[in-house]
Amino acid sequence: MVRMTATMSWGLVCGVVLGFGLWSLLSLVPRLSRPRLVDRVAPYVVDISVDARELVRRRPTDPLPVVGVVLVPAVDAMRRLLAPVLGGSAVVQSRLRQAGSTLSVDGYRSRQLGWGAAGAVVGVAASVVIARAQGLALPAAVAIVAVFAACGVLLRDRMLVARARRRRERMAEELPTILEFLTLSLSAGEGIHDALARVATVGRGELAVELRRTMARVHSGVPLVEALQALAADLGLAGFSRFVDHLVGALERGTPLAEVLRAQAQDARDEGKRELLELAGRKEVAMLVPLVFLILPVTVLFAIYPGLVVVQLGF
Repeated sequence: MVRMTATMSWGLVCGVVLGFGLWSLLSLVPRLSRPRLVDRVAPYVVDISVDARELVRRRPTDPLPVVGVVLVPAVDAMRRLLAPVLGGSAVVQSRLRQAGSTLSVDGYRSRQLGWGAAGAVVGVAASVVIARAQGLALPAAVAIVAVFAACGVLLRDRMLVARARRRRERMAEELPTILEFLTLSLSAGEGIHDALARVATVGRGELAVELRRTMARVHSGVPLVEALQALAADLGLAGFSRFVDHLVGALERGTPLAEVLRAQAQDARDEGKRELLELAGRKEVAMLVPLVFLILPVTVLFAIYPGLVVVQLGF
């Protein structure tokens, strides 16, 4: 039996790390084989297919095959445990779509697990510091690590929610301009397909990008009504959903759409003004906090302090 020394232990660790590194470098060597049909077609349909975009972004080989084989079952189990806690796959997919992210649900869950692992590392470091300072029981240390890991997972989820909300707000601000541009194009004699294509081509905002992707789907063979209804369901914007409903009604009944879109654009601007007024009202209440607790006491202090000094000197 060989006695394990500190030098041999470090040598074992360095050998394992070196082995994983050499295996990873070897796995990055491209394979000399004929490309599959799906690999050749994917670059031409990245605008309309999420699977094609993921396939194009994917590396030729897995950079860590051994680590992947070992960790994939555990990661999949953790994903299944995480999904019911933070919403199902449909909720996450909707948030990713509204945030404009190209990640899949599994990719996002993997990011969440990475954030949780980073939080666990911070929790371990905090536990070590506390234990060295004043001592710490093992259950308390485990609780600290678990809390930091949960905070990492929740922080990643909150970041996605905030990103989706900001993007939806930007699209809501862009909606009146898009509707007015559509009204102009329709009034000039263009059809609805040409008007939408023109707006999608000229526009540079988030909503124009979404319309560009939708028109790419339409040009690939998807019906216009179906593509717009799917976009409205994905974005979840009330104003855009009303626009799609009016557009579908106009296409089905053959009614003029320019005046309806002009009125809807005005309604969207009025709604934006009401939201600004409500936000200003909330900010006005929030501004009372520094006024009452900071500015007013300082003003009273400056008004009373000289009189107190004069009274003390006089007596």
